[in-house]
Parts: sequence; C-alpha cells; structure tokens
Amino acid sequence: MDAGTLGRGLIYLGTGLVGIGGLVLLLSHVVDLGNLPGDLVYRGDNVQVYVPVGTMIVLSLLLTLLVNVVLRCVR
Repeated sequence: MDAGTLGRGLIYLGTGLVGIGGLVLLLSHVVDLGNLPGDLVYRGDNVQVYVPVGTMIVLSLLLTLLVNVVLRCVR
C-alpha cells in the first residue's frame, strides 16, 4: 500500500465519519435519541447506569441502510 492509497482511504473515512455525525445531529432533532422506548436507565443512591438499547437498534438499522445504499451506488 503506497502513501496515496492510504491518504485517500483516510479522507474517505473522515468524510464518512462527518456524514454519520451529521446524520446523528439531524436525527436528534427529529427523534429524541437517548429517550427511546427500550433505553434502560437505573438511578440508585450514588450511581446512574444508562444502557441505550433502543437507540443502538435504531442507529444500527439506519447505518445499515446507509451503507447498503452507498455500496449499491458505488458498484
């Protein structure tokens, strides 16, 4: 692997991360991510545990759809 290929890959990776960040930002205005049904919250006396199961499922589905659309457009 030469430096040009590595640089191009890093640029694509960075662009993808920016796109995912923008998608999460847009979704946070439409859907209240973090307060979906299925998100588990335990509040004790001195501890708070938050497990965003519902949010993880929604983001997983959306990212799977996004990756599939991108891969179909590239081919």
